[in-house]
Formats: sequence, structure tokens, C-alpha cells
Amino acid sequence: MTPSATSQEALHALLREVLPPQGGWSDEEYLWLTDRCNRLIEFTDGHVQELAMPTFTHQAVLAFLYRLFHAYLEPHGGVVMFSALRMRIREGKFREPDLLLLRDRSDARCRDRYWLGADLVVEVVSPDDPDRDLVEKRADYAEAGIPEYWIVDPRDATITVLALEGDAYVEHGVFAAGGSAGSRLLQGFAADVTAVFDAPKAGA
Repeated sequence: MTPSATSQEALHALLREVLPPQGGWSDEEYLWLTDRCNRLIEFTDGHVQELAMPTFTHQAVLAFLYRLFHAYLEPHGGVVMFSALRMRIREGKFREPDLLLLRDRSDARCRDRYWLGADLVVEVVSPDDPDRDLVEKRADYAEAGIPEYWIVDPRDATITVLALEGDAYVEHGVFAAGGSAGSRLLQGFAADVTAVFDAPKAGA
């Protein structure tokens, strides 16, 4: 075992002693931790969850979509940001969407430390835990009242666009290669599905 590995183990042991146990975290303790580390960490009702590091495919797809949304929003006065930026779902719950946007950059929900919501969020499905994006975050973003949720799934090269109706999402469309994913919220916005999933081959 190398000295650096020994030091890391000692640090982790110390953190386990001084940090709250799972189930005992507060909002402020979660914010304190994520202000001081460079890992993706989400928070639900006293529990913190460290997310897996993204793959090249994940990041290339995300970068391509970021540029599309940015090109649409900038002339309209909107803003799109990428993970890691914390978004508060409610007291006791924070997520870090892959992309999150507001149609008006002066929207009061746009805070420096964390956002209080968004008009649209995007998640690229993670291979380590697909249900987190397909099921859990679908429920969370509906709870937060986010009007539109895009689920981008590299496994079958589809983009599912969900629109909020009442307190639950309905499918606006499931878009596959050869088609364009359209938005109910952003008039005239469309993403060429083939180009999105070809982004890793093109270096994004």
C-alpha cells in the first residue's frame, strides 16, 4: 500500500467520524460538503448519494445538447447550465441535473449557490443505474413543478420528452434516429436525434 493510499484511507476514516450518518444530514450540511468537493453528490431526506463519474459518451452527448440549447436560448435571453449545479427540489432534496435551463436568465430561481427550479431539465441515462433517471428523477422533477424533462438514452438512441400536466409527466414524444426531438416549451427548438448520438464519434 502506498503512503498516498494510506493517507486517503485515514482521511476517509476521519470523515466518517465527523460527518453525519446516512439519514442524519441537513440541507446545510449537504451544501457544506458539496461546496468543498468535486464529486457529483445528490441529497434526499437526510441521505447523500455519490454518483458515478460520467463516461466519454455521456459527456459528448451532453456537450452537443448544451450547444444546441445555448444557441436557442441566448438570443431569447435564456440560460442553460450543466452539471454540477445543484437544484433544490424541495426542503430536504437536491438534484444535480445534467442540463438545466431557464427561459429568462433574470428568473428569481437562478441563484448563485444553487437553483430553486428550472423550466426544462435534461438527463443522459447513466448505465450504472438507469432507474435513477427513468423513474426516480421523473418523480422528483414533477414534484418540483419543472414543465419539461428530457430523458436522453444512449442504450437505444432515443430521446423521450416529457411534459408536466398537473402533478405528473405525460409523453410529448419518444424520438429515435432519423427524427428530431421537439419541445413543447421551446417553440421552434428541435434536436436531430442521429446527430445527438453521433456526437461521441465526431468528438462532440
